[in-house]
Amino acid sequence: MKRFVGRVRIQWVWVMVVMLWCFGGAILGTGNENIAKYKDPKQPVGVRVKDLIGRMTLQEKIGQMIQIDRIAATPHLMTKSFIGSLLSGGGSTPRPRASAADWVNMVNDFQKGCLSTRLGIPMIYGIDAVHGHNNVYNATIFPHNIGLGATRDPELVRRIGDATAIEVRATGIQYAFAPCIAVCRDPRWGRCYESYSEDPKVVQEMTDIILGLQGDIPSGSRKGVPYVIGKNKVAACAKHFVGDGGTTRGINENNTLTDVHGLLSIHMPAYYDSIIKGVSTVMVSYSSWNGKKMHENREMITGFLKGTLKFKGFVISDWAGLDRITSPPHANYTYSVLAGVQAGIDMIMLPYNVTEFVNDLTYLVKNKFISMDRIDDAVERILLIKFNLGLFENPMADLSLVNEIGSQAHRNIAREAVRKSLVLLKNGKRESEPLLPLPKKASKILVAGSHADNLGYQCGGWTIAWQGFRGNNETSGTTILDAIKSSVDKKTEVIYSENPDTQYLKSNHFDYAIVAVGEHPYTETVGDSQTLTMADPGPDVINNVCGSFKCVVVVISGRPIVIEPYMSVIDALVAAWLPGTEGQGVTDVLFGDYGFTGKLPRTWFRSVDQLPMNVGDSHYDPLFPFGFGLTTKTMVARSVSAGIDGRPYIAFVVIFLFAGLYFQGIVF
Repeated sequence: MKRFVGRVRIQWVWVMVVMLWCFGGAILGTGNENIAKYKDPKQPVGVRVKDLIGRMTLQEKIGQMIQIDRIAATPHLMTKSFIGSLLSGGGSTPRPRASAADWVNMVNDFQKGCLSTRLGIPMIYGIDAVHGHNNVYNATIFPHNIGLGATRDPELVRRIGDATAIEVRATGIQYAFAPCIAVCRDPRWGRCYESYSEDPKVVQEMTDIILGLQGDIPSGSRKGVPYVIGKNKVAACAKHFVGDGGTTRGINENNTLTDVHGLLSIHMPAYYDSIIKGVSTVMVSYSSWNGKKMHENREMITGFLKGTLKFKGFVISDWAGLDRITSPPHANYTYSVLAGVQAGIDMIMLPYNVTEFVNDLTYLVKNKFISMDRIDDAVERILLIKFNLGLFENPMADLSLVNEIGSQAHRNIAREAVRKSLVLLKNGKRESEPLLPLPKKASKILVAGSHADNLGYQCGGWTIAWQGFRGNNETSGTTILDAIKSSVDKKTEVIYSENPDTQYLKSNHFDYAIVAVGEHPYTETVGDSQTLTMADPGPDVINNVCGSFKCVVVVISGRPIVIEPYMSVIDALVAAWLPGTEGQGVTDVLFGDYGFTGKLPRTWFRSVDQLPMNVGDSHYDPLFPFGFGLTTKTMVARSVSAGIDGRPYIAFVVIFLFAGLYFQGIVF
């Protein structure tokens, strides 16, 4: 009897459970009305943004507008000040040679601080991944933008964006300060290598990298609306708005003197394309336009970018960009905050002093110098991107992508980019006697120059450290020397001498020489140069080596440099730009595994006295014009004594063998 009663009770319990499950929603309510709309992924993004904004205090809103460097951050500060974003400046890493897991753990520790706040708004972490995930040890380092401009290959650049996004996400980071879409009009500018070209049309084409970084525009999506597709993609940043590549004499952060037509026709077109392709953020330039600092230019930021171009993402300052509104910097910070925020900047890269910014902006809002509508506009734009990234659903990073850092697949793309970016400027002292492709079979060859065995020089600035590095110990990759050794015939002796003297050269015989020279790494103002000369002992190496043997000179530089004085002694000349970690791409074309296809993305001057000089100028008289680039054919086999392409002979042998088999009845 007791067992029967027990069974009945159990059955009634199950009946009640089923009834509550079926009808409880109608009787008691679903409970969804008690869940904040901003936490409901089924709600439209616009609804979620509005709901969250309505719940936020002024201090929480100001916190969302702040971006600080990880050096200045602690999980407690993230919680206390409601910090909306962190970044790693050049060289700001969890520890030397930090692994992907180190990065993930660091990002997650900070994120936990944000999630512990009242509203649990996740932060967004940004980094200068400008030619691959360049701050990270063992990451794939792609050619800098000037080299990519030489490829004229938007589809390749798109794949580079995809690979970069995956490696950035592998470290838990969701935001890349790329691409730089400056139009460099003067190679004396220290950031010229961050520009794809002097031609705005080439720069426009290269904005396809945004589609790689963020994903393809969703079907049916309205053009110009920011988006990010999936956990393997990042928010991109078009920079630096606007005119940064047109400053007087190429001086970094200086003044761009041009009329409205010049600004809109040269420096603005790539922004049209970037916005149409859904770019999430835009970074403001340090430079001025006709004397007015861009960081305080309300007409251009709010009026043109947000108004005319209908940009819906958020606008971010450059590093301490508000400080530099005044001269000297930070002379009147309250004014700088007022001017920058009123101009339309939404997120402020401080990057250190949180308290001063919070106090000043709070004062300006409470005293009605800055309206709450302006604050809400800024925060809504920031939250839009965070919702697009899926940060509210997936705020914490995991280790699922850590093996993507420096993967072979990504290095293969980088190698392809290198070989397509190289521009052949000269091939033989006589057109009838080309030096390239070089034969792989030789008795002995000489490799010389400071850039032949130096991975840091190959990569340039913005690599591991802000100003780059020197040597081969800071990350992994293949130097040009290593690539040469692995490309030539096993019997070919490769001798490396960085700066061989004339006595050494006279006492040795080499079939030919490869000389790699150029610039040392630099970034921003450090790279400004009024002379554009190659680093010593480059000129001596060229004169000594090329004066003794047939030679090909490979120039590793972020821009055209002075080369005309050495042209008569050089047999073949290659502009390799800043190729990155995959030196094998250089030898792919030197030895004819692939042909040269690169075209100059900018004019190569005869003398710096001609500068600025761009295609279309009335005084245009270049050493090599914009778009110039010789081509070569792929060689199957070549020796020192036989410079004939072996393919016709091989084809003849194959046909002959098949014909014999056919007549014997073995095939067909």
